[in-house]
Amino acid sequence: MEAISRDYREADIGDEDRSMLDFAAKLTVAPQSMEVADIDDLRLHGFDDLGIHDIVVVTSYFAFVNRAADGLGVELDNRSPRRNCPVLLPCPPVTQVI
Repeated sequence: MEAISRDYREADIGDEDRSMLDFAAKLTVAPQSMEVADIDDLRLHGFDDLGIHDIVVVTSYFAFVNRAADGLGVELDNRSPRRNCPVLLPCPPVTQVI
């Protein structure tokens, strides 16, 4: 898990997980560049319609939450072990409930 947190591209993970994370990274960083080929790649790695739906929804949700938190000025909890998130993946904010 630690290797994935640092950089999933360098982690010892299976092709299915790498395909999923490549898709999520692209959807996060360059959503306008998504193509049918990206979905086809997920299918080639064993993901069905529901699995692809879940990947898209979870990735999109994290992007939404991060933008909402940034827009509202939510402070990150610097004690979080996830504060050094990978550059290409969304890093969920850790917030305090008031």
